[in-house]
Amino acid sequence: MRPALLVSLFLLLFTALSEIQAQDPGIRGLGGRLGPGGGMPGGAGGRFSGMGASGGGDSLKRRNRQEDSLTIHYRYLEPPTVQWLDSTVNEIDRRFPLRSDWIHLGNLGTPARPLAFTPRMTPGFDPGFHALDSYAWSPERVRYYQTTRPYTDLNYLLGSRAEQIIELLHTQNIRPQWNIMGSYRMINAPGFFQNQISNHHNYALSSRYQSDNLRYTHYFSITSNKLQVGENGGVTENGNLLNDPVYKERYTLPTQLGGSNTFSANFFSTQIRTGNFYRSTQYLSRHQYDFGRKDSLVTDSTVIPLFFPQFRLEATLRYDQLRFNFRDERGDSNYYGPNYDWRWLQRYDTVDLQDEWKVLAGELALYQFPDPQNLHQFIRASAKVQSYQGVTTFFNPSFVNTSVQGEYRNRTRNRKWDLLAAATFYLTGFNQGDYHLQASMLRTLPKQQGSLRLQFEQANRQPAFLFDPRSSFHPLSFSFEAKKENLTRLSSELRWDRIGLELSGNYYLISQWAYWTRYNQPGQTDALFNFLQIRAAKTWRLGKFWRWNAEILWQQRIGSAPVNAIPFFTRHKIGYEGNLGFKNLQLATGIEIRYRPPYQADGYSPVLGQFFYQDRITIRNPLPDLAVYAHFRIKPFTAFVRAENLNTARDLDGFGFTRNNPVAPGYYLPGLQVRVGVFWRFVN
Repeated sequence: MRPALLVSLFLLLFTALSEIQAQDPGIRGLGGRLGPGGGMPGGAGGRFSGMGASGGGDSLKRRNRQEDSLTIHYRYLEPPTVQWLDSTVNEIDRRFPLRSDWIHLGNLGTPARPLAFTPRMTPGFDPGFHALDSYAWSPERVRYYQTTRPYTDLNYLLGSRAEQIIELLHTQNIRPQWNIMGSYRMINAPGFFQNQISNHHNYALSSRYQSDNLRYTHYFSITSNKLQVGENGGVTENGNLLNDPVYKERYTLPTQLGGSNTFSANFFSTQIRTGNFYRSTQYLSRHQYDFGRKDSLVTDSTVIPLFFPQFRLEATLRYDQLRFNFRDERGDSNYYGPNYDWRWLQRYDTVDLQDEWKVLAGELALYQFPDPQNLHQFIRASAKVQSYQGVTTFFNPSFVNTSVQGEYRNRTRNRKWDLLAAATFYLTGFNQGDYHLQASMLRTLPKQQGSLRLQFEQANRQPAFLFDPRSSFHPLSFSFEAKKENLTRLSSELRWDRIGLELSGNYYLISQWAYWTRYNQPGQTDALFNFLQIRAAKTWRLGKFWRWNAEILWQQRIGSAPVNAIPFFTRHKIGYEGNLGFKNLQLATGIEIRYRPPYQADGYSPVLGQFFYQDRITIRNPLPDLAVYAHFRIKPFTAFVRAENLNTARDLDGFGFTRNNPVAPGYYLPGLQVRVGVFWRFVN
């Protein structure tokens, strides 16, 4: 038989099997296996005709079998629900490092936080440095692909002031059961203000291999993050110079840290004399072996092997290298003295603080599948051992954490119910006594018109190691012993597709909340406090192709806890969503408005890399943030053009975009910012 005929036969068999999997999630074969999943969207395989596929009514899921096409899907390590590629263009911020309800300190790549109150509820060891988490890749978010043909994704974004994002991804199956993926991303933005340059590099490599008898599966990943960002401490004189025409060019404004520097758009030369430098590399290897019943499927005289597991053994080994460093080569005692109480510092002394960790973890788990034909229903029990070796300025802390976990998950075969119950307990080590409890129930509405989810979550956790006196960043002048935080969350979520409505709510009950105040002073609440949060999103049809997408976040602190929370945040998009009569065009264009009312926003501590509580300064936005956009896709090509912060236009000794909106005490958003992005998808 000719090789070309063999290849054609394999592709036909793969496509047939993918369709069989889409009908029955309990079947596994050449197209890969479906593991236990949660309520995330997705199916057994996405269909991609030179561009990609997504859920909903995307026409990409219907293709001509005679066309040159690709079958591709991916999944994460947890939960292992299969997902499709996203080809929509109405929400382009899905391709952006920061979502629309996050805020940064004035430049892409600088410390960022969500506007919604989002406490950390993960038990176990926490180094404490999360201001740059939104730009980092982690093993939990690495994708494991399955594809019939080599696939490449090239993304490039160019913005004002030489802002750039370059992202590359390539994946292919070496064998029908073995896929590899490699990806790289660079974020570089010199910034509109002094000493806010960001230069981030992310790397990821993943591999998924399954034996021919479908019993053994191996997942392997390497993720690496090199995050470095300049810290300027905010502009001087509380922003009063923003109205001085002499400083119409914002890069000339004096800042608290970093001194005076010249602007450079060369991303190959990024000298940061004052800033935070975070490095992390994670290696993960997971082995799974299944015991169960073999079977086969006969189609057109071809036998396709199947396997229905009843028990699974799983072993996971992970090794992390973490380094968190703040360095100022020309420290100014006039800044560090009053803000950090560093009386020992002389002018232009070098400040260099660093915490470093090496973490080796091993986990053994056992799965039991009550229904071998439904891999979305299982019981899982595991035990984990984690060894920590740290290096700080005066200490070399080391300890071993041991923990156990139990989990039950059931996504019924009719996909009407999705149930989850899980518990984690830390038995020994630095985090002894930490625990996490979680329960979730999701019900699909009749006729697949949406879903209703109810959730309960409770965590008892040791505050971040940053609060520990052994950390290089802990202020020696404060005697502070952190107690365990206790957080409870009750939440519900309604998604009603028929009327385009999404409604969700969170109720938090928190005690012993650990926080920072006045740059480096730790504190912890004694009294219990509550927090209520409601989100709503609605799409209105203004015509055949015109849409009004509105969303609002409302939140309220109940009690006198030291928590800064924006009372509400709203975002509106009004525009055209259609194809202008062209079959291969998908277009979304219009205006976007975001409004943040006056509130006492968190301050920011450059040395600690932490947002801290303050109640002295109220930030006020003169006008809502205003942007115009055009997002479109033509077959494998997707692009967007955006002009943001149009609200900053005014006459300040001549027309310009100088009405900068504040985001934190001393920090402001830039003026007019134009971004152009292109995304190419290739099938080799």
